[in-house]
Amino acid sequence: MRIGFDNEKYLKMQSEHIRERISHFGDKLYLEFGGKLFDDYHASRVLPGFAPDSKLKMLLQLKEQAEIVIVINADDIEKNKVRGDLGITYDADVLRLAGEFTNQGLYVGSVVITHYTGQGAADSFRQKLTKLGIKSYLHYSIKGYPSNIALILSDDGFGKNDYIETSRPLVVVTAPGPGSGKMATCLSQLYHDNKRGVKAGYAKFETFPIWNVPLKHPINLAYEAATVDLNDINMIDPFHLEAYGKTTVNYNRDIEIFPVLNAIFEGIYGENPYKSPTDMGVNMAGNCIIDDAACFEASNMEIIRRYYQTLNQFAKEQCSENEVYKMELIMNQAKITPDMRSVTKAAEEVAAQKHTSAAAIEAPDGTILTGKTSELLGPCAAVLLNTIKYLAGIDDSVHLIAPSAITPIQDLKVKYLGSKNPRLHTDEVLIALSASATDDENASLALRQLPKLQGLQAHSTVMISDVDLKIFKKLGVQLTCEPVWENLKTEK
Repeated sequence: MRIGFDNEKYLKMQSEHIRERISHFGDKLYLEFGGKLFDDYHASRVLPGFAPDSKLKMLLQLKEQAEIVIVINADDIEKNKVRGDLGITYDADVLRLAGEFTNQGLYVGSVVITHYTGQGAADSFRQKLTKLGIKSYLHYSIKGYPSNIALILSDDGFGKNDYIETSRPLVVVTAPGPGSGKMATCLSQLYHDNKRGVKAGYAKFETFPIWNVPLKHPINLAYEAATVDLNDINMIDPFHLEAYGKTTVNYNRDIEIFPVLNAIFEGIYGENPYKSPTDMGVNMAGNCIIDDAACFEASNMEIIRRYYQTLNQFAKEQCSENEVYKMELIMNQAKITPDMRSVTKAAEEVAAQKHTSAAAIEAPDGTILTGKTSELLGPCAAVLLNTIKYLAGIDDSVHLIAPSAITPIQDLKVKYLGSKNPRLHTDEVLIALSASATDDENASLALRQLPKLQGLQAHSTVMISDVDLKIFKKLGVQLTCEPVWENLKTEK
């Protein structure tokens, strides 16, 4: 993939810009951090060259000034809300984030539980935090938030919230996912700090949409595709246009809330330091794009992947039909179709020829490798073996795993574990390959190719098992699946 983004320039420019924003305010800056602080694979896919841990590295340049506050919604704890990309609950992710930040040398000051109304699960989670030595605070639901300004800026509004004790000039407020209450947490702190005579400011760091690329650029459309469940819509910032005569891009929620924020800032400070939602942001990513065409193409491919993801969720009754309609609209705006992915066409052609399910992977040199369902292997396991064989330069006729090694695994699955499907999944194939690698140089050589799968494109003509999905995700393969169920009589 062509590089379209200058990561080193981004690290330097972004940290400098945040330092500059801190200097605009007196004692403290609360920086609402949207998106993922690390493992930002969406950004790395649509901005090829952007490292998934770029924002973390940027913060490490400010680590002596920064502390992190993690925010979680009490209702999300109560409902066991799961982070889709990792498959873990939000409360588990708070602990993961705290551990990761600490291991990286960043200071985690506390955890804030928002929307608290006495939820039992939230109380239990708070006890767990205490045992781990992590300070926690409670913020409460405010009736009429965010419109009832008089109540919000009173002892029964923000005044009722716990005051978060912080010790550093840059307070990074982050969360496991959207709807956690990051902005309200920042605003509550501004209210309390102002009453204490502390000069504090607020800024927002959202990577997407990128404010200084066109509204309908695939990079920004890919953001809409990624947030289709939230129904985020990119818009021209009317406040910025009116104040400066300059066209910039923001999204509906920030634009809709800005008049309220304006009133809150005026209620706290007497005036609003910002004239628009764009003013509040500190994102410099748009200034670090070095090959727009590369980012254009990569973002279109991301939109197609998101399209398939939504179709799969709908087939599994995990999303509404409106989300499918929204994705179709985004595809139409981007002027793209699913068959623009070469792996999609290749997998469908094999499936049609062989009258069975199939999968395809595109190698780094553009070669398309395919695999189909057989008595021994599922299509994903087959294409995985064919791909690493190709990458290792091993002739296609060579068997990496002897059928005699596969049969005992099939017997175990069917006779003893009650599976109706004797074919091997990708995890079972990799285990068999690892066992073969101790005595077979070809198997050992093929196994060493697995890191090369990172970032490769793949497509399956059927929805694959959770096991296969997890393996492909761990290998970094960017997989899409047709919203078609495999034969339920043979799959388990």
